[in-house]
Amino acid sequence: MTRPFQKIMRCTTVLLIFMVSVVSVEAQVLRRGIGPEPDSLHIHQAQGLSAIHLLRETREGLLTFDAQGEPVAGVAQSWKVSDDGLTWTFILREDARWSNGDAVTAAHFVAGWRRAVDPQSQARTANLLSPVEGAQQVMSGEQDPESLGISALDPQTVQVRLQRATPWFEEILAHPVTYPMHELGSEDARQAPVNGAFFISDTTPHAQISLRPNPYFHSRDSLALDAVELYPIEDPSAELSRYRAGELHITETIPPGRFEWLADHHGDALRVSPYLGSFWLGINLSRAPFRDNPDLRRALSLAIDRDVLVRVITGAGELPAWGIVPPGLGGSHWTFDFMGNADQRAIEARRLFKNAGFSRNNAPRIELRYNSSGQHRRMAVAVAAMWKQVLGVATTLINEEWKVFVNNRRQRVLTEVFRGGWIADYADPASFLDLFRSDEPLNWSAYANPDFDELMEQSTKLAGVERDIALMKAERLLMSDMPVIPLYYYVSRHLVAPGVKGFVDNVRDIHLSRYLDIETEAQ
Repeated sequence: MTRPFQKIMRCTTVLLIFMVSVVSVEAQVLRRGIGPEPDSLHIHQAQGLSAIHLLRETREGLLTFDAQGEPVAGVAQSWKVSDDGLTWTFILREDARWSNGDAVTAAHFVAGWRRAVDPQSQARTANLLSPVEGAQQVMSGEQDPESLGISALDPQTVQVRLQRATPWFEEILAHPVTYPMHELGSEDARQAPVNGAFFISDTTPHAQISLRPNPYFHSRDSLALDAVELYPIEDPSAELSRYRAGELHITETIPPGRFEWLADHHGDALRVSPYLGSFWLGINLSRAPFRDNPDLRRALSLAIDRDVLVRVITGAGELPAWGIVPPGLGGSHWTFDFMGNADQRAIEARRLFKNAGFSRNNAPRIELRYNSSGQHRRMAVAVAAMWKQVLGVATTLINEEWKVFVNNRRQRVLTEVFRGGWIADYADPASFLDLFRSDEPLNWSAYANPDFDELMEQSTKLAGVERDIALMKAERLLMSDMPVIPLYYYVSRHLVAPGVKGFVDNVRDIHLSRYLDIETEAQ
């Protein structure tokens, strides 16, 4: 190699190093906590919040959510609804592309929806598509997936036929279960083409998920971020430590018992907002001692002092819950007939406990399962202490990693009492109550009451006040049967670094990274 050429190469190397350093300094990289490791990256298998969040970052349905958490145009640039609300026609964007450059077509939506309702796919949230014509018959095996009420009128036109008017259908159209499916499949989001704002560039299990902008995304020019780093962190205290160390810009939650301290020390970053979610303890009704013993279940519920739980254990503005439908969706107007104060409820709990065939000297030992989380452990310990104090019940606490916990909860073989709860898929009481239909796959308690099923079915044919009354009766019946023990209504809780721009508090707690920006010096 000649001396002049060596000099040129040295200069070029220095220049490249300089350019790389400049890019690394100026690159807009957002680092977010997402809670537990995603349970699946498959659009039809994901059910945990972290998995749903990740799929929303990498994929897009006919509709999506805007920065305020409201449904807006996604792959569909426009749509119209028939006067009776049963026929929806969508015109797709001409510039909608998969991450490999292929066009997103109407056929991809047809394939994805048919796959979702096919019983062989065992899609976890397929029932969200139950308003679609033929969906229930397909899911029950009575009809073939081809009979589902979705069709491709041409490559850019999707038509959906509903069997009943569904006011919240726009929200469902932004849920992962309604996403399109490429011919290469959607088994693994790490390899299959995606059509969202970002694609997964790298993963380290239980440590980090790296996202990069999808160069073919229809709104690529609007993205301010060069990368998003997602961190599965189950322990909120560990997440807080990483935030304080500057390793995170946004946390998924905050640790229990730290609200006042955080308000004092990180008040400019603390974001607490009403949230469409409820927390409860599920009860496996397929096993003794809970099967056919509602008095035992009611006694366990009344023995729990919810005011203490939200004040001492959670401490971030949560509301004590006696039902599953949160305020803002009707639950705040639906009262339940319980004793007035903690002492009165304890007396009633002991009476029901005796009616159930138990006493302090003959109390059952109960297993309470929860997934790895400092707050879930604190909650479980507090509940166990209250059961012991009021009823003499001894509780075995079982902590499981998220995927193990979800699998055991679904199989209903090992579980007795388990951590439960739900975040609304759409802003309507039915999003919570439908979970307890006897044919619902997510009915982890194995609850089955024909009267409840009938009320829920009636509600699909009603509107306005009449529908509200049917849903209110359904929730009252549910709480009388007590397949779950409601504890509190959620609020969303995040730490958001002051340099993050575009983070808007909303009741759905949806904050897509495509709308976020970050000041370079905040990184």
